[in-house]
Amino acid sequence: MKKLLSACLMTFALLSGCASVEVSDYRAETPALDLRQYFNGKLDAWGMFQDRSGKVIKRFHVAMLASWQGEVGTLDESFTYSDGTAQKRVWTLTRQPDGNYIGRAADVVGEARGELSGNALHWRYVLALPVDGKVYHVDFDDWMFLIDDKVMLNRSFMSKFGVDLGQVTLSFTKPD
Repeated sequence: MKKLLSACLMTFALLSGCASVEVSDYRAETPALDLRQYFNGKLDAWGMFQDRSGKVIKRFHVAMLASWQGEVGTLDESFTYSDGTAQKRVWTLTRQPDGNYIGRAADVVGEARGELSGNALHWRYVLALPVDGKVYHVDFDDWMFLIDDKVMLNRSFMSKFGVDLGQVTLSFTKPD
């Protein structure tokens, strides 16, 4: 009987470890994230890319200018990397009737789908990522969490064909 109970507990532990986090798990978390309020005006972000071993490969700063017209927002991002390179990305975000978002940018393949609940936003999209003269289509599983009215943390998991490539971590701040 003890062996059966131990086996059942072990199986439950393994299966619960496979359960994925849902954005709705954060529905009661505050402060509630309003993208139109947070991504409005000037923002700065600092981040890093880590490969799958955890080694920091690149660090970067993002200067962002965000604005909205009704349900459509524009996030104009200027990246400066630690190796001196620069990149530009302009997102167009459209709020959907259910309160979630569709995002588009020149280097996003198709559209990004964002689900919002409580203080969290969960984006899923494919990014055309240039690496050493080639462009790879990389899956992004992107989580953003509003900490307070000035700070948002962002963690993105990157993969290709289900294989982990690394993570991007960002900290957004709004000036006073």
